[in-house]
Amino acid sequence: KAIRGVTPDVAVKARRVVKALAIRWLLAVSRKRVGRNMAFKLSYELMDAAKGSGDAIRKKEDTHKTGEANRAFTDFR
Repeated sequence: KAIRGVTPDVAVKARRVVKALAIRWLLAVSRKRVGRNMAFKLSYELMDAAKGSGDAIRKKEDTHKTGEANRAFTDFR
């Protein structure tokens, strides 16, 4: 019980859930962009994601860094 109280949240997701999460991130970042309409904002975000830049990619990398940093705590569930 004591270990559960101090371990950080490390979410391990299924592939299907990860795809939905990626789409959610793309849509959320696209909504924050300035532009004419959602179609243009989403298309620009998808182009940035394909290039490896963009806020959705940054969010993914931050999530991966957190997961790597907390990898030792995944056994304590």
